[in-house]
Amino acid sequence: MLNYKEYIRVIPDFPVAGISFKDITTLLQNGEMYKKAIDDIKAMVSHLQIDVIAGPEARGFVVGAPLAYALGVGFAPIRKSGKLPYETIEVGYDLEYGKDKLAMHTDAIKKGQNVLIADDLLATGGTISTSVNLVNQLGGNVVGAAFMIELEALKGRDKLPGVEVFSLMSYED
Repeated sequence: MLNYKEYIRVIPDFPVAGISFKDITTLLQNGEMYKKAIDDIKAMVSHLQIDVIAGPEARGFVVGAPLAYALGVGFAPIRKSGKLPYETIEVGYDLEYGKDKLAMHTDAIKKGQNVLIADDLLATGGTISTSVNLVNQLGGNVVGAAFMIELEALKGRDKLPGVEVFSLMSYED
């Protein structure tokens, strides 16, 4: 597997002092590396029985949708409250400086479907655990969660008990 870190721009003190932001846009700009990254994530999860991939906006779309295409399965968007046009369910979650809600269409997942959640980054696990909650409420079975990057020090995996986690690369900080 490639060293994808060579294609990630690290920006110190963004968005606030002390944060070392991992910017995937530099990887996305390189068509060959973007394709290889999606292909390598596909290889990591190909042993799973997946019916649908769910991805939280917005960067979950740039990982989840091409991964769904590569696997030949559907894609279900997870959006902020008020952004989906049809009947939705919503789950609230805490942010560092407040609260927010994520939503899915009520028909995005059929009962019993196996769902892989995909996003660009696993940090504290708040967004992904909320995504798992949404899928579970719709009757789906979360078979795993896949990421381009995992920030190990933030222990996001701890908020995903029973969910197999796949990461293309990880950082200690």
